[in-house]
Amino acid sequence: MTERTLIVNADDFGRSPGVNRGVVRAHEEGIVNSASLMVRWPAAAEAAAYARRGRLSVGLHLDLGEWQYRAGEWRERYTVVDTGDAEAVGAEVARQLDLFERLVGRGPSHLDSHQDVHRKEPAKGALAAAGARLGVPVRGAVPDIAYSGAFYGQNSRGAQFPEAITVAGLVETIEALPPGTTELACHPAADVDHETTYAQERLQELETLCDPRVRAALEREGVALLSFAELARADG
Repeated sequence: MTERTLIVNADDFGRSPGVNRGVVRAHEEGIVNSASLMVRWPAAAEAAAYARRGRLSVGLHLDLGEWQYRAGEWRERYTVVDTGDAEAVGAEVARQLDLFERLVGRGPSHLDSHQDVHRKEPAKGALAAAGARLGVPVRGAVPDIAYSGAFYGQNSRGAQFPEAITVAGLVETIEALPPGTTELACHPAADVDHETTYAQERLQELETLCDPRVRAALEREGVALLSFAELARADG
């Protein structure tokens, strides 16, 4: 069988204490081995403190805003900077990277963004340039690391899709992994203690990620868990 490796990355680390507790539990009791830190949020310092003393691989979750699907279109819930302003976006990327390094005490192991805003310019170019400078992968932009958003309890218009985050759904995703390395995003939380369009789904994700049947499926399929930091050491 061709070797398959899986990076299970928890987004939104630092957004709230409940998210932090969920990420930590999913790391210590489940299959999460990497996380992406939202440096702007009040619980970021708590998350960074855990990252400094533990083995969790932590990258930057660039936060430029959040959008919600309502009345047939995506509408802003909050905005950090104008996502169409290249100069403002570049400055915000630099600011959040600097804050990350001050909080965590080291550079990020990888880069990605909240609601994948870096899929479009100018954030795409700004994050790619940062990744090249730091020598770390950017989500969806590295040929050797496939990205999967299959473990997500909503569809593309924000409607509930709970089947995707059940144990059976995650096992099916694991069984279908292609050869090579895949990053699988997740959003666990132990408590919904912040405003979010993705609420009860976070609690369900946590239980699924910690379910022993999931780890058994990885072993049965011969899929190895690997963090971004471990991947970098292996390549180096």
